[in-house]
Amino acid sequence: MALKATIHKAQLQIADMDRHVYGEHSLTIARQPSETDERMMIRILAFALNVPADEMRGKLELSKGLTDVDEPELWQRDLTGHILHWIDLGQPDDRRLLKAHGRAEHVSVYGYSYSTAIWWAGIEAKLTRAPRLSVWQIPSEQSLALAKFAQRSMQLQVTVQDGGIYVSSSADSLEITPVALKLASE
Repeated sequence: MALKATIHKAQLQIADMDRHVYGEHSLTIARQPSETDERMMIRILAFALNVPADEMRGKLELSKGLTDVDEPELWQRDLTGHILHWIDLGQPDDRRLLKAHGRAEHVSVYGYSYSTAIWWAGIEAKLTRAPRLSVWQIPSEQSLALAKFAQRSMQLQVTVQDGGIYVSSSADSLEITPVALKLASE
């Protein structure tokens, strides 16, 4: 018998001063048995960093992710179903990213493993023709520290200012400094 997903709930208070996005969001996360706390928390962080200021062009959603290989971890689709933003985690291969680039207006990747720099060095040259692709590395020691925030019910505050990310809960706080490996040129 297959193991079922564990449901986690997160109340996010977001103050992104760099993008002028402020709000409160309730997330219900279906964490698959093969997903780690670290990966789930990176999904939540990616949501906080990419949530639009309003939902006029569609809202950012957690997708089926691990259970459907044809979907990203998060995406923003407009009312017609057109993909505005495709967000992947980890170290997807170049074919997946180029396919996503052809389907979406913008593609973002958040790598969080210590081997992200090695992965990126291996595929960077293949992605020069993807001008709408952004690739970020969350330093592994910071993503591991973020994993300690994982609980079945979470209340998190995420503040973004001058490129720095500050995540706090009632018990702890953490500063995350993402590294831009590639910024979109379009």
